[in-house]
Amino acid sequence: MEKGNKKIVRGWVFYDWANSVYNLVISSAIFPIFYSNVTEAKYLNSKDRISHLSKSLAEKNVNYDVSTVGNQLLEIGPNGSTFKEQVLVDFFGFMIESQVLISFILSASFLCVAFLSPLLSGIADFIGNKKRFMQFFCYLGAISCISLSVFQTHVGLGLIAVFFASIGFWNSLVFYNSYLPEIAEPKDHDKISARGFSMGYFGSMLLLIICLYFTMASDPENGLYVEAIGSFWKAYYSFILVGLWWIGFSQITYRVLPNNVYKRKKEPGYIWKGFQELKKVFNEFKKTKRLKRYLLAFFFFNTGVQTVMLMAVYFAKSEINWAEGAGDTGLIVSILLIQILGAVGAFVMSRLSGKIGNLNTLMITVTLWVILCVFAYFITEPNQFYALACGVGLVMGGVQAIARSTYSKFLPETQDHASYFSFYDATEKVGIVMGTFFYGLMLTLTGNLKASILSITFFFVIGLILLFIVPKKEKVLE
Repeated sequence: MEKGNKKIVRGWVFYDWANSVYNLVISSAIFPIFYSNVTEAKYLNSKDRISHLSKSLAEKNVNYDVSTVGNQLLEIGPNGSTFKEQVLVDFFGFMIESQVLISFILSASFLCVAFLSPLLSGIADFIGNKKRFMQFFCYLGAISCISLSVFQTHVGLGLIAVFFASIGFWNSLVFYNSYLPEIAEPKDHDKISARGFSMGYFGSMLLLIICLYFTMASDPENGLYVEAIGSFWKAYYSFILVGLWWIGFSQITYRVLPNNVYKRKKEPGYIWKGFQELKKVFNEFKKTKRLKRYLLAFFFFNTGVQTVMLMAVYFAKSEINWAEGAGDTGLIVSILLIQILGAVGAFVMSRLSGKIGNLNTLMITVTLWVILCVFAYFITEPNQFYALACGVGLVMGGVQAIARSTYSKFLPETQDHASYFSFYDATEKVGIVMGTFFYGLMLTLTGNLKASILSITFFFVIGLILLFIVPKKEKVLE
């Protein structure tokens, strides 16, 4: 295949436009707000919930009275102090705090992706069929988004749909990313990777605005607000649009991407031979010093990035002192800021990497992430959160685009790009499993969302230290 072919590059970039709507609308914007609103409305004042809370307090030998004030359940302490009670959700008979539950559901999906992607990529490389794998997971993710229709009647089944949507999205990216070294020369990887992320930010922002048309309600005094996201049927329009957008625009990519770049033939026993192909790539990978060290650094700093991105809205909805009726609107505004500045950040960091190198650029962005996490611990007001959102947008777009292109540049000469990128993807997903589980665990142990966010700083600091020991040039180990 001709590297640098403009038609193929445009088609490849368009998959970022197609799939990024899941990452914004489902992972970051509409669904987190919808999930919080629906679970609060469904479980906050239920009799089962009050009974469970009373039993829990009795088991801890805590002498608390349970009182309902307005629409908020409070624990009233002996000295008159009040504590905002967490929302417990019924997940197939188990009562689990809502934010802990969603973090564990996402962790489980990433664990599956981390297990599946290396095995499937080995098969895809061996038989030259990675576009078909990419299509399968794309359609799985899109249909799962549409299937969120069950959320209103059964929260547990709705979360299963979230689980499969996550698997579809992230596994499709394994095969999508692996095309980058096949369609472009290394000198163009930064630029094309940044272009893809920027297309994704703008496309997803456009669909989000369309979704808000369906989910926002008009108020003559206060303008537009997003309270209607708590209304299931209005939010469901967004879930349908995400699935249709994802499937529809991905066809542009599938029309131009080749399925079998190296003309490999399907042979009997290809599943077992696919595993052997993966083993061969793994043995090659073990001999690379720069690639191994970079992947280890990537594991840590990307764990921090993805955890913050996944849990930021849940954090902001609970910890920021939004004015009455303005909380959901404020979250949407901040998410739009992140999208706009994410596209800017991707291009800025791409230009910067051309001047000072990829590793130095990554060190700067990871350092900025550390500062932002510390800042998040102290914020309480909406304006502070908007400032945080601007900072996150700039470094988020930059770190994602440069991290992907850096790995692509560091690859040895090979035809097994899907297998190599499966290690990248598995590293990313295991990191997300660790990050989201760690976030949920810290929340369970401390009951403090700010402490959970601050603890994520650990991953950025370790990743930054490891970036300093990545060699400038590859050294092959015998």
